[in-house]
Amino acid sequence: MTPNRVRQLRDAGVIVEKAPDLYELKASVARYIDYLRKRNTNLNEERAMLTRAKREAANMENDLRRGTLCSMKEIEDGLTTLCLNMRGRFSSLPAKLSGELAQMEGDQAGIFDRLKAAIDEALEELSRFNVAFVIRGGEAGDEEDG
Repeated sequence: MTPNRVRQLRDAGVIVEKAPDLYELKASVARYIDYLRKRNTNLNEERAMLTRAKREAANMENDLRRGTLCSMKEIEDGLTTLCLNMRGRFSSLPAKLSGELAQMEGDQAGIFDRLKAAIDEALEELSRFNVAFVIRGGEAGDEEDG
């Protein structure tokens, strides 16, 4: 051990100086061994934490592959798609219904029933997961239900 390292250990409080540049050998060796054990324990704890983190990452990767877990990006993309689909669906209602409603000549009950049916139909379609979350890039989910 170099004199420089001894001074570092002294400054860190690992070993205690009896007089300038004089140290009690047995006490200094014992304190240094304790210091090394603690440092080694911290290293072992760090290794254990790293191993746990690697295991958690591997478990998450497996869950992603199985489809039991999804990334925030996928959730954000799915919700964006759902909102855009809802917006498009409801925005198209006036154009779709205006002619039909105009022919009802003020029949409030009939207009109400037709609007309610159109809104319920749009909501029902959006409630089906495979229709609400159309995959981006032109692909659509299975639409066997209607």
